[in-house]
Amino acid sequence: MRRGFGARFLIVGVLILLMFIPLFFVAEVVGDRKRLSRDVIDEIGRTWGGEQSIGGPRLMIPVTEEVMRDITRTVTDLATGRVIIDPTTGEPRQETVRRRVTEGRAPIYVYPVTFDVTVSSETEVRQRGIFSAPVYRARVEVDFDFPAAALAEVDLGAAVIHWDQAEMAVFVSNSNGLRREAELTGPNGVIAMEPSGDGARPGIVAQIGDPRAGGSYRLVLGLNGAGSLQVAPVGRTSHVVMTSDWPHPSFTGTFLPDTREVTETGFRAEWTVPHLARSLQQISRDDLAPRELGAMAFGVTLFEPNDFYQKAYRAARYGILYIALTFLTVLLVDRNRATPVHPVQYFLIGLAQATFVLLMVSYAEQIGFALAYLVSAGAVTALLTLFGWIGLQLGRRSLVVGAMLVLVYAVLYLILQSEDYALLAGSTLAFVAIAATMFATRNEDWYGPEGRGLFGARDKPKPVPPAPDQPGAGGA
Repeated sequence: MRRGFGARFLIVGVLILLMFIPLFFVAEVVGDRKRLSRDVIDEIGRTWGGEQSIGGPRLMIPVTEEVMRDITRTVTDLATGRVIIDPTTGEPRQETVRRRVTEGRAPIYVYPVTFDVTVSSETEVRQRGIFSAPVYRARVEVDFDFPAAALAEVDLGAAVIHWDQAEMAVFVSNSNGLRREAELTGPNGVIAMEPSGDGARPGIVAQIGDPRAGGSYRLVLGLNGAGSLQVAPVGRTSHVVMTSDWPHPSFTGTFLPDTREVTETGFRAEWTVPHLARSLQQISRDDLAPRELGAMAFGVTLFEPNDFYQKAYRAARYGILYIALTFLTVLLVDRNRATPVHPVQYFLIGLAQATFVLLMVSYAEQIGFALAYLVSAGAVTALLTLFGWIGLQLGRRSLVVGAMLVLVYAVLYLILQSEDYALLAGSTLAFVAIAATMFATRNEDWYGPEGRGLFGARDKPKPVPPAPDQPGAGGA
C-alpha cells in the first residue's frame, strides 16, 4: 500500500532541515570570496592613498619658564680642576647648589576662528585581477584665520611664550596620498611646508613666525584617497562643502550634512558646525591626539550599493526558503502518484538549488550581478524542470515546478536588489506558500489508506458477541 501523505510530508520536512548543511558551506565559500575581495580592495586603497582624514590647521607655540632648582654637582678644585675625593667615603665629593634654569612647558595650541573648506573630487575605478575599487583625486581648499584679537588674550604670567617659533600643523591621516598641488599662503605670501616627521601624527608643518599681527591664510592640497574622506571641524565656525562625481555617497561621522543633493552624476553636501557643537577649546594647552580629532570628524564614504557578495550571502541565507518551496511544490504535484519521488531525488533537487548561489557568485565576478543572476537562475530552473519531466516522470506537471521556480527566483531577485524590503518580500512569500499549501491539501487524507502510522488513527474496537448461556443469547 502507498505510504500516507502525512508521513511523506514529515520526511520531506526532515530533508529540508538537512539542506541547511550544504547551504552553510555555500555561505562559507561566499564569505571567503568576500574577504579576499575586501583584502584586495584594501590593498588597492592603501597603495593609492587609503582613507583620508584631515585635522587642522592649528598653531603650536612653545612655552618656557625660568624656575629655581636644586642641582647636585661634583666638587672640583678651582686651581687644578681636579675632582675632590671625600676621605671618609673615598667617593667624589658632591654639593647641592640652587640655580635658575629654563624649562619647557606645555605649548599653547590655537585653532582658527574661521574655517572654510571646499573639497572637490573625481573618482575612478582601479582594477586588480577580477576585483575593483573606487578611488578618488581630491582638491582641498582651506581658508582660515587667526585674528590678532584672539591671540592678544593669551597671557601665561611668568611663563615665556615664544611667538617667533610658532608652528602651523595640518594632520593628514595618510600623507603618502599627498599629490600634485600643495601650497600655503599667509598675510606675507607663500609659506614653505615640510613633512611632519612624526609617525603618530602624519601631515605637514610650517614655520610661520610671530602670528600676533593676525591675518588670513589659504591652504591648497592635492590628495589621493580611497574609501572615505573626512574633515575635523577645528574652526570656531566650520563650513565644509564637498562635491564629487560619485553617485553613491554614504555620509558618515559625527555630523550629517545640513543640505545634500545626490544625482546620477554625483553629489554635493554642505556642513556648518558651530563651536558649541564640538568638544574643542579654541586656545588650549591640551594636545589632541588624531584619534580625538577623528571622533569629531565627518565626511563621506564611497559606498558601493548592494555588492554581489553581500547579495550572494543573503541569497544563501534565504536559500532554505526557496528550497522548501521547491520541495513543497514537488510534493504536492506528486501526491497522487503510486510511486512517489524518492528522498534521494529530493536531495538532488536541493543540491542543485544550493549550487545556484555558487554559480551566481562565480559568474558575477566575471560578467556582473544582473546577467550572472539571470544565467544561474535560468540554468537551475531549466535543469529542475527537465529533471521533473524525465527523472521524476512528472510529465506536464513538471511545468508547474518550472513556473514556481521562475516566480521564486523573480521574488528573490527583488529581495536581493532592495535590502530595505527584503524581510517584507521574504515573509510575504513564505506566508503565501503556506496558505497555498493549506488550501491545496484541504481534502487530503493525511493518515493514508492504512489509517495507521506514527500519527495514524487507531482501529475502532469491534463489539464482543454475548456468551450462549447469558440472558439475551440465542439458543439452538
